[in-house]
Amino acid sequence: MSLAFRRWRRQDVKPGAQFRSGGAVIRVESVDIVDPETITDEQAALAGHRDAAMLRKRLSGDESWPTYRVGLSWAGEDPRIQLRSNDDLSDADVAALDVRLERLDRASSHGAWTLSTLEQIRRRPQVRAPDLAAEVGRETAPFKIDVRKLKNLGLTISHPVGYEISPRGFAYLARTARRVGD
Repeated sequence: MSLAFRRWRRQDVKPGAQFRSGGAVIRVESVDIVDPETITDEQAALAGHRDAAMLRKRLSGDESWPTYRVGLSWAGEDPRIQLRSNDDLSDADVAALDVRLERLDRASSHGAWTLSTLEQIRRRPQVRAPDLAAEVGRETAPFKIDVRKLKNLGLTISHPVGYEISPRGFAYLARTARRVGD
């Protein structure tokens, strides 16, 4: 896809912005307001739709809001993919992860969670997030946000259903002096 069409109350992205999607980093190249009726079948195909009529039908949001055409480009592979594969952790790497995880635990409104969540995912790989969250008495959405924080550190891998510990995560768990409940 090199285009996206969105209906927003106000512009939600700016040219130059980058985001991660599907194992890639995507860059926003352009953002223009367009009349939905002028969207062509060719543009719809570039946005991943069968035709312009289908694209217009799938535009969400209030019909009074402007429709934006967003030009997109591939900016590279998601750096978390390479990070999660790196299991050759130095003492400094382990210490830095210890600090980051301890900081996440201290900032949490529900107490220390990082190591227990890593251990839970290690024990129950590719189990649905709602099941994992319920097991520890948490709501699903905040639980998933926390797991995403672990993913950003390269410690977990997301699957269509559930998660698993990455090679980096296994290496970290084997090397850290921190333990669940510390």
